[in-house]
Amino acid sequence: MVLLRLRANHSGFDAERLERGFQALADGTRRAVIARLTKGEASVADLAAPFDIALPSFLQHVRVLEAAGLITTEKQVGVRMCRLEAQRLGELERWISGYQAAWRTRLDRLGDILGRKGDMQ
Repeated sequence: MVLLRLRANHSGFDAERLERGFQALADGTRRAVIARLTKGEASVADLAAPFDIALPSFLQHVRVLEAAGLITTEKQVGVRMCRLEAQRLGELERWISGYQAAWRTRLDRLGDILGRKGDMQ
């Protein structure tokens, strides 16, 4: 698998941590799990129910999300419960927002330059 290498050093973010987070979110099943967990914690069985995949395969998705720090799991009376780690999603959002702001500034400057060039003609 080709890994996306993120330039994160400009903003103090851990590049490997960002990569794990975005790789985890690259899969539709895992994004659906995150979406469901925004409503509150749920058991692995409840999270797996809407998907037409075997439980061991679904557990691989849970492990990827957990390794990325996007969810935590805890065994409670024989049931594995999953909980969203919202602050971790916030880290990814802040990284994206930083890039949005940088590109907005660059495009504004380009617009200013092109506007001045148009005034010269």
